[in-house]
Amino acid sequence: MSKYLFVFLASLLLVVGCSKPKNNGADGLAGDGSADISERPLAFDPLGSDSGSIAGLNSVNFDYDSTTLTSDAKAKLAQNADWIKNNAGAVVQIEGHCDSRGSNEYNLTLGERRANAVKAYLQGIGVPADRLTVISYGEEKLLAMGDSEADHAKNRRANFVPSK
Repeated sequence: MSKYLFVFLASLLLVVGCSKPKNNGADGLAGDGSADISERPLAFDPLGSDSGSIAGLNSVNFDYDSTTLTSDAKAKLAQNADWIKNNAGAVVQIEGHCDSRGSNEYNLTLGERRANAVKAYLQGIGVPADRLTVISYGEEKLLAMGDSEADHAKNRRANFVPSK
């Protein structure tokens, strides 16, 4: 009988331990300790910098299969850093995006690398890490649906979505 009781208790502990959420969002943090933008009310256009309607906050583009920031991207990021510093209550989610070429897995990884490259650059010019989160959408949120190089270039970007 004690053998069955032990198995029952061990199973119960496993179920209870596995069903516990990593974080209930009450502290505004994701399970990894970073701010979870989905838990914060948006005070800006939900399309973020892609909308073009948030003065001083701009999307940046990347070359094909690259995470390297161009001089144009760095100039835009300097403006974005000023915007973030001037909007003290905002947390900005950096979305990494890719064009439709490549596998879903590869593009999700590339999008994450792009978002992290932008985050690292912004931190390097004085934006606090706790004001930035990253996410990759890979090729899931295309701006341009065509197959031309111009369409692909529009999709290779980092978008900035602020919340308060």
